[in-house]
Amino acid sequence: MTDESQRPIVIKRKKASGHGHHGGAWKIAYADFVTAMMAFFLLMWLLGSTTKGQLQGIAEYFQTPLAVAFGSGESSSASSNPINGGGSDLTRSDQQVKRGALPDQRRLVSVKAAQDMLMRQEMEKLKALKQRVEDVIDANALLRQYRNQLLIDITSEGLRIQIVDEQNRPMFDLGSAQLKPYAREILLALSKPFNEVENKLSLTGHTDAKPFPAGEHGYSNWELSVDRANASRRVLVAGGIADGKIKRVVGMASAVLFDGKNPYNPINRRIAIIVLNKQADEALNRVSGALAVGDEGVSKEALDAEAH
Repeated sequence: MTDESQRPIVIKRKKASGHGHHGGAWKIAYADFVTAMMAFFLLMWLLGSTTKGQLQGIAEYFQTPLAVAFGSGESSSASSNPINGGGSDLTRSDQQVKRGALPDQRRLVSVKAAQDMLMRQEMEKLKALKQRVEDVIDANALLRQYRNQLLIDITSEGLRIQIVDEQNRPMFDLGSAQLKPYAREILLALSKPFNEVENKLSLTGHTDAKPFPAGEHGYSNWELSVDRANASRRVLVAGGIADGKIKRVVGMASAVLFDGKNPYNPINRRIAIIVLNKQADEALNRVSGALAVGDEGVSKEALDAEAH
């Protein structure tokens, strides 16, 4: 029988690995370190390449992120800057605008606003001229006598002064383009305020509907109205108006009556002087240009619309 006490005792010992420091834990730590360094250098690069204004915008974003988020455009990246309004102007308070999507509409609005401002300025200038003409009339004893024959208003073409006939006080001899002395004095007095502005002038002669006695021989109210307008032009030039300042001299005969209900009313016989506004002046330039080049594509109706 074998003695169990004499059997050798075997003790197994597990050696600890001597290569534990070569495991994978260090890789995770290294990756975190590299990521942090990359983020740091990226931040430094961004800070170095960002303008002062952009830095201010970034600071404002982090101070009030919700205000920027809710006040921005379609998305936070809709513009080139991270603040409300976008673009390079940090003072803008309107919504963001996409890069390259600007200004056709905004430019049109700006142009229209500038045009409106110019029109308002010109209207104020014409109102001042109207007051100036009225002051000249009131200061002249001779002109005050004919105040009822001077009709002054502002139309779509500009400031209009109409010198009209009265029953016993016509401006011209009957059937003639010869001005009465007092009509000549009126025109000479008006020359001074007209010279105070750079606006061009338009003169139109009108007659009543009574046929010209010798109309059958070729001379009619049409020729008479043109001759009377041209006679008025000569007096204005004699009063100091530069001939180049007069843009248009036309005769309308009885085509445009002042008193349509009574075609024979003396008030229909008149000379209309218009201090043209810029829009009317440019319209006349377009009509003149079309006629000069013989533009067959411009209809008579279109020319008439431009002229009036």
